[in-house]
Amino acid sequence: MKELLLYMAKSLVDNPDQVEVNEIDGDVTVLELRVAPEDMGKLIGRQGRIAKEIRTIIKSVAQRNGKKVSVEILD
Repeated sequence: MKELLLYMAKSLVDNPDQVEVNEIDGDVTVLELRVAPEDMGKLIGRQGRIAKEIRTIIKSVAQRNGKKVSVEILD
């Protein structure tokens, strides 16, 4: 799932070399996503639509694997 999130984020932004995904394991796995400040709008989208869809895709993949995942987009 980390690789999928990394791929999606890199394809959306202008600075793919500054995309970072940090994985924190626990009862719910947390994927922390960081991008360059100027790319934040492209990642979130209008009214948060792109961010919502990214979270939906990741949660769908996680459910198929029997896991719980949360995606956090950090400044």
